[in-house]
Amino acid sequence: MAGGNALGVIRSLIGKLERDKPLVGRALSEAVAQIKAAADARSVELAEIMRRDLLEAERLDLTELHEAPPLGRLHVITQTQQRLEDVFCAMGYTVAEGPEIETEWHNFGALNFPPGHPARDMYDTLYVDHGPPGSTLLRTHTSPVQVRVMENQSPPLYVVAPGRCYRQDTADATHMPVFHQIEGLVVDDGITLGDLAGAIETFTTAYFGPGFTSRLRPSYFPFTEPSAEFDVQRPDGTWLELGGCGVVHPSVLEVCGVDPERWSGFAFGFGIDRLAMLRYGIGDLRDLWTNDVRFLEQF
Repeated sequence: MAGGNALGVIRSLIGKLERDKPLVGRALSEAVAQIKAAADARSVELAEIMRRDLLEAERLDLTELHEAPPLGRLHVITQTQQRLEDVFCAMGYTVAEGPEIETEWHNFGALNFPPGHPARDMYDTLYVDHGPPGSTLLRTHTSPVQVRVMENQSPPLYVVAPGRCYRQDTADATHMPVFHQIEGLVVDDGITLGDLAGAIETFTTAYFGPGFTSRLRPSYFPFTEPSAEFDVQRPDGTWLELGGCGVVHPSVLEVCGVDPERWSGFAFGFGIDRLAMLRYGIGDLRDLWTNDVRFLEQF
């Protein structure tokens, strides 16, 4: 607006000239044209600068990496499970698997938990909306795999069953609603509690090292008789409770199609998560589930 007023003033002054009026008017027109051309050129230049700045701000670097990206690694739980499998396979066991969504019969009924049995209250079961109410659930332990093995294979049996389990636990430093167990089952001719104690001791030495030993303490489980808890003694002399075990109850063998007059066996089970915590000095079970790369890169 100011430039337009100035131009108007100049033109009015030219009109008052007594001579050379056409020459001055032509010079003014040429000057105005040059200024307009320069302004237009600068506007184009500034628009291009703004466009480059915008593109640079929105630029995505899609060039190929010249260096290989860092490789991932197995989770500490997976590492622990594989190491346990290696130890037991070296002891002559095979690895068995089963479904994580189980029938009530496989999870409880076949293991000597009749309906209303008080021991069921220990498991805080998560039931699934499938079939009749209370007939399908997320397995609370890996013992149903033992049932399925005995149903489908004939003795002698030497198997371990690792996998995820589920209970209605509140997450804290030592509990999670999802956790990992490994269970062992042996069914053979003349198996006794002494064989169980020997197997536990062999495992303890193979997994933890020669400075560790084990012991059995009387306990109770519906699916074993006699039953025991087994502890591991560390080199500093302190004891750590590791899991439960016992001689397979004859009624469990019978319901799974194994003749208890001909065969006997033992079973044991313990938590993989807690073994990982013990081995690597992890203080909070929840750290295993955060997927924090800074934590996972340590293992």
